[in-house]
Amino acid sequence: MLSSIIFYSLDKAIRQYRRMAQANIDRAGVAITIDQWLVLRVIEENDDLTQTDIADRVFKDQASVARIIRLLLERGLLLAEPLPQDGRRTQLRVSAAGQHTLDAVQPVVLSNRAVALRGLSENDLNTLRFLLEQISANCGAPQR
Repeated sequence: MLSSIIFYSLDKAIRQYRRMAQANIDRAGVAITIDQWLVLRVIEENDDLTQTDIADRVFKDQASVARIIRLLLERGLLLAEPLPQDGRRTQLRVSAAGQHTLDAVQPVVLSNRAVALRGLSENDLNTLRFLLEQISANCGAPQR
C-alpha cells in the first residue's frame, strides 16, 4: 500500500503544504508563486550566485530557474547589473519592488509554517530535521 511508503507520505506532505501555502499567498493578494518567492529569497540572501547555484538551492532545473529569473526581471522584482570586471556576466539583485513583495509575503510564510507545524515540539522538529538530513546524505552518498 502506498501510504506505508515513507517517501509517498513525505511527497504528499510537501505537495499539500505547497498547495496550502500558494492558496494563502494568493488570498493575501500577493502576485508571486512559491517558486518565484524561493528564487527571489535566495537572491536576497546571496546576490553573488550563478543561475546554477540558484537552481541547486531551490531544487529546480536550470531552465526553470532561467524562466523564473526572466519573469522576475520583466516584472521589475529583480535587477541585473553588469559586473565591471566581466561585461558578459550580470549580478542579480532584488529591486525595491522585489523587497516589497518579499516583505508582503513574509507574514503569510510564517503563518503557513505555524499551521503546518502545529502540534510538533521543538524536539520533534529537531528529530525530523536530523532524519531528513540523514536521508539526504544517504541519497547523496556514492553507491557501491
